[in-house]
Amino acid sequence: MALSIKPLHPLFAGEVEGLDLRKVEDPATLAALRSAMDQYAVLVFRDQPFTNEEQLAFAERFDGTLHAKTSVSVLSKNRFGNEALTDISNVGADGKVLPANDRLRMSILSNRLWHTDASFVDPAGRYSLLSARVIPPVRNDTEFADMRAAYDDLDDETKACIEGLNVHHSIAYSREVLGFEFNEGEREQLKGAIHPLVRTIPGSGRKSLYLASHASRIVDWPVPEGRMLLRDLTEHATQARYVYPHIWREGDLVIWDNRATMHRGRSYDDKTYRRELRRTTTLDLPQPA
Repeated sequence: MALSIKPLHPLFAGEVEGLDLRKVEDPATLAALRSAMDQYAVLVFRDQPFTNEEQLAFAERFDGTLHAKTSVSVLSKNRFGNEALTDISNVGADGKVLPANDRLRMSILSNRLWHTDASFVDPAGRYSLLSARVIPPVRNDTEFADMRAAYDDLDDETKACIEGLNVHHSIAYSREVLGFEFNEGEREQLKGAIHPLVRTIPGSGRKSLYLASHASRIVDWPVPEGRMLLRDLTEHATQARYVYPHIWREGDLVIWDNRATMHRGRSYDDKTYRRELRRTTTLDLPQPA
């Protein structure tokens, strides 16, 4: 079917109009949505009042196998009883705002660094679907950066330098950048994974950078030199011209391609205002022929 999509940025991101995703089950519409993801990399859907069960069911219909091994699941028991439904919120099991010094809150603060979901596992994350359930009365945007356009704009010398490089991704590394420390048992569960620095997105054939805060080092390079290159590339890829800021409304569902974008949550007064979102992330498994 033909989708009605309003562009939200000159390079990527679009708002899909006229769909209730809870009722989308036919293969033609699901295929059209996946094709739109190849073009836009970020799709916004307004007024999608998902329950937890409905979100999980749609994510599986949309792209299959769900990611369930997150740092949150290592640190605390999932309050929804399903590790595939990641709790992107600032509340505890009792529904109250987490104290300022809460260990889980300290870890979640790292979501404000540029990152890609589940790059620290293999297979890595493909699509993330984030549902806004409770939104505070202050700006609490999520920003997205188009790593395909950022790759396109690199000079030929840099493209030649980074082609074929592999990067170790570790969520323990990205958390520790802000001073958060995992204990030995937790670190044992979060060993990380290795992925190419430059990826080709199968649906579109476009090349994309694949980096951000989980990228701890370039394999076979001296660590300082590799981290310097990763930092330079991240700074390049997050310039304003590559960034779409999403202003949340309750009922929004945003889907993004982790192979083609990185994202970060923006700062807000999370010690005062309650904010609850639910995320499902699919794994980048081979697509059936």
